[in-house]
Amino acid sequence: MIDNKYGQISGGWLAGCEQVASPNCGARPAGAKVELVVVHNISLPPGEFGGPYIVDLFSNSLDRTAHAYFEEIADLKVSAHFLIRRDGDVVQFVSTEDMAWHAGVSQWRGREKCNEFSIGIELEGTDTHLYTQEQYARLEEVIRKCRHAHSALEDDAIVGHSDIAPGRKTDPGESFDWQELQSRLGVEGLPLG
Repeated sequence: MIDNKYGQISGGWLAGCEQVASPNCGARPAGAKVELVVVHNISLPPGEFGGPYIVDLFSNSLDRTAHAYFEEIADLKVSAHFLIRRDGDVVQFVSTEDMAWHAGVSQWRGREKCNEFSIGIELEGTDTHLYTQEQYARLEEVIRKCRHAHSALEDDAIVGHSDIAPGRKTDPGESFDWQELQSRLGVEGLPLG
């Protein structure tokens, strides 16, 4: 049973969640529809959870002096539509009607430039840390609400970043339980690691 914490998506924005507009986005190409959800992971500093750093990265305000690793990434221009924190709280950075810069060089079912037709959802985590039940519950909720708002998004069109950028990306990693998500959504055909 879905655990609804937030309202519906209207005008591309999920009602009730924290919203921090990222400049790292753009308009989708004319005629492009949302047809894919890409699941990612992120932790800043690597392997650490909590704190403002993911939001800072996606809003181009990361303090490069706050951690040695930040010097390497402070100039990146990246974002995602949603971040799901360890406690299940959701932050939205980009309207689902627009293109977030999350996928990079990517391909799905023979189509390149996945940013143009996908929604990017970041889970606060790593390839090797187990994700929380709160994150799975919120991921289910966000995906269901994305499907409701974007009718071209088919039930099984959910992949990991590693599926669209193999060899370049590994997230959401071996710790992500695709069977858990598949069971929650009542669909088959998701990547099963």
